[in-house]
Amino acid sequence: MKKISILGCGWLGFPLAKKLIKKGHSVNGSTTSENKLVVLENAGINPFLVALESESVSESIHDFLDNSEILIIDIPPKLRGANADSSHSSRKIFVEKIENLIPFIEKSTVKKVLFVSSTSVYGDENGVITEETIPNPETESGKQLLLAETLLQDNQNFQTTILRFGGLIGEDRHPVKFLAGKENLENPDAPVNLIHQKDCIKIIEAIINQSKWNEVFNAVAPFHPTRQEYYTQKAKEQTLTLPKFIDEKSNIKKTISSEKLENNLKYQFNIENY
Repeated sequence: MKKISILGCGWLGFPLAKKLIKKGHSVNGSTTSENKLVVLENAGINPFLVALESESVSESIHDFLDNSEILIIDIPPKLRGANADSSHSSRKIFVEKIENLIPFIEKSTVKKVLFVSSTSVYGDENGVITEETIPNPETESGKQLLLAETLLQDNQNFQTTILRFGGLIGEDRHPVKFLAGKENLENPDAPVNLIHQKDCIKIIEAIINQSKWNEVFNAVAPFHPTRQEYYTQKAKEQTLTLPKFIDEKSNIKKTISSEKLENNLKYQFNIENY
């Protein structure tokens, strides 16, 4: 049994915590919502109200990390839309949050960190993308995720594994719901790079069970139909209005490879979920 702290018990962190508890681990879970504390507690998670800001960290961070061997950081940058161009994002607000967190990790019992990142750190590269591909982020969130990755990896007080997820999908979350009925969608023949919530959780479990630390893994299902094929089919399956794509070739044809993860962890994705 391991003592694990999960910073961010949201869409992924909450079901992950429940799965780890089922496997016999003790889990501390954080939330920024006071109302969610009882939800975490009812699920068997040790609940903590932790606000990670660019200027400060909640006092509760000490107890949240106390006696834990592993810390899973699963907090999104939240820099999309208008915020991406604000003066706050130019200050690298997400990076500052990680910078503020690191001294508390250093003083704690945590020796292993798993940082949930994104394949957005690669930008719009063409061809097959592996962990050897030099990241070239174009979005503000991608840029700050890459800086945060480096901060954690460069720290010698703990071992960090970076997990770069593709587009996240799940039973309650699918991009086709936002694309249904839309017109003039670009990149019709660009490949999809997706990962299901169930695979996310199993991969994190495998990293912990096999002690795969000081690593970088891409985590995207080896399933890459074109955007037009995939989202048209999904819209039909869910009886949604079909999305309409522009009739031209895509400029970007990026395929994320998870071959390293599959080989290193002996992991098999469940393509039926896609």
